Amino acid sequence: MNGNTPYAGLPGTTDAGQRTLDDRTELTADQRRTLRGDLAEITRRVRTYLPDEYVVGAEVSQGSGGPEATVAVQPPVGHPISAGFQPDLESEEYITDDDCEEVARGLAASAALQVKQAVSDDITPTAR
Repeated sequence: MNGNTPYAGLPGTTDAGQRTLDDRTELTADQRRTLRGDLAEITRRVRTYLPDEYVVGAEVSQGSGGPEATVAVQPPVGHPISAGFQPDLESEEYITDDDCEEVARGLAASAALQVKQAVSDDITPTAR
């Protein structure tokens, strides 16, 4: 059973419970800069869909399987919404324009829905 897990180690190469450095891909400075630029584009698009009360941010981090990108939205009321993904470092574009738009729209819609669910029926409509 232990041999089926990624933490069992490679026979003769890696001890059980240890990971090799080859399991993780480190970003170069240029790759990190490009990925941050892509994330900045997503956050810019999210901000165009939402009012100023929503806080939008992004980060690049190193996960156990390689680099990870996360974009998050904190609505004025309710829980934060986030989207995380691992960029394709082999392709020319880490995050395609279509993916940027899809993530931005999805985050904006989820954040707006989060606010709607948080306030539910507590607000009296001004018109019908």
